[in-house]
Amino acid sequence: MPLDLFIPTYFPDILQMSALVQSDNIVFEVCDNYQKQTLRNRTYIAHAQGTLAMFVPVKHNKTKGRQKTKMVQSESAFGWAANHWKSLQTAYRTAPFFEFYEDDLKDLFDSESIFLQQHNLAIIERLMELIGQEFNYSKTEAYQTDFPGRDWRRYGESKRNSPVNFPEYTQVFQNMNEFIANCSVLDALFNLGPQTLTYLKSIPLQDLT
Repeated sequence: MPLDLFIPTYFPDILQMSALVQSDNIVFEVCDNYQKQTLRNRTYIAHAQGTLAMFVPVKHNKTKGRQKTKMVQSESAFGWAANHWKSLQTAYRTAPFFEFYEDDLKDLFDSESIFLQQHNLAIIERLMELIGQEFNYSKTEAYQTDFPGRDWRRYGESKRNSPVNFPEYTQVFQNMNEFIANCSVLDALFNLGPQTLTYLKSIPLQDLT
């Protein structure tokens, strides 16, 4: 069984979550250098005005040189976690399964001060639990420059256009907007509920790595 290498991202998009649930050997890259403007500290949800980006502000590195992602902390002065939770409530309070899952997710927004990578891993673990997917993984011990498996890291680097044809499902604001593909997996969870895992497994991912 091939190894699959991922970057832990903030409330992963549907592409990454689909790849995670379809993998038998998950490895998380935890020895990388932090890069700005990537999905490490942002996610996108479907909103009344279209796509809404939610960013985790991070503290600037006060020393020279690159900073390891595992050492990156959030900036606690902006109330970002409370704002993210309010944005989710606004966008999804009328979704079929928001109330079903909100108590299981709320504590992930309780702290404004986090280590980003550690928090992202905790988020992914919680999401896997909620969708009913058995979840085991390993971590890198050094940065992987020549990975002997399928490398999904580039899909965590930015919100890129994906060649995947994502099956449509009913979204909260679909009467106002066209279907918005590849949002945060939270969008699928709140709209599809227990069918989220089936949906993620149905997405064709051949030839993406």
